Amino acid sequence: MQRSYKAILIGNGTMGKRHRGRFENSGVAFSLVLDTEATQWISSNEAEKFLAETRPSFVVIASPACTHYEYAKFFLTRGIAVFVEKPLAISGADAFELIHLAEQMGTTLFVAQSECFNPLFLTFRKHFMAELRNAVGLASENSSPLQKSSTLPLPNPLSLHLEFCREHGYTKRCRDVGVALDILVHDLSLFLTMFRYEDVKVVNYKQSNDKAEMVLQLADGPYAGVTANFIADRNSPRDVRTISVDYGQTSSYTISLATYTSEGDLAHIPDSLENEHRFFLKLLAGACGDWGKRLARTAAQTVKLANGDG
Repeated sequence: MQRSYKAILIGNGTMGKRHRGRFENSGVAFSLVLDTEATQWISSNEAEKFLAETRPSFVVIASPACTHYEYAKFFLTRGIAVFVEKPLAISGADAFELIHLAEQMGTTLFVAQSECFNPLFLTFRKHFMAELRNAVGLASENSSPLQKSSTLPLPNPLSLHLEFCREHGYTKRCRDVGVALDILVHDLSLFLTMFRYEDVKVVNYKQSNDKAEMVLQLADGPYAGVTANFIADRNSPRDVRTISVDYGQTSSYTISLATYTSEGDLAHIPDSLENEHRFFLKLLAGACGDWGKRLARTAAQTVKLANGDG
């Protein structure tokens, strides 16, 4: 039986309209839509009265990134679940404050990093992690690093290099933050769904407003030695979203996280947004709680890395 949810939308731009449309298709009713007037509304008596009378199930925050912390904190403090566009906040400290607040209030906090739900990435991740576990002799994703096969040699350090490349042309959207908090966070979040943040070391990082390059290395754990290069460019003559895997002398390959039309234009993967919306609604229904908390924490960790605080 489908549950009935009431929601608030803050930020009625491109992503706000996309989220609203998909949630409405799932039976969610939006009782209030706010855009530039949202800051004034949450500081008014009208806000408290509305929340007391309507008691929304959750809020969708798709406003400019610099406002995410303020809005998310307002609703989490009042025990209302939050679905917020990436990045969670513009500083690591603010991002983790929101994580702790959600845990303290026992309230759902979900960060919409849709690439984590991209079916092309999910298929890649499944096969890549299986081949990587096999390469180091781990029996399964949950195996202890001590449970290694005696028949497989363990390279030390592991000779594996990843490259995440995300480029597109200039747009006027998301100009309140630099390229790192705009698009680099996508690939950092993908990386952290495969590897532990605690094992990561920042080797090199340089960025301008529209281009960022970062090199990470796994300095500890069963995959110590793996390196990853990240390239993010939002003022590029091409549109590219790829992950490349290089085992050195052994093998290498590249996969695309996007599909393209016959004219070469980017074709969005609609399943990505639909998958993340379904997952969020499962969180509201009380399922997948541990995964939800893990993804929220990953979103905060990506903000720290994007700010060079890893």
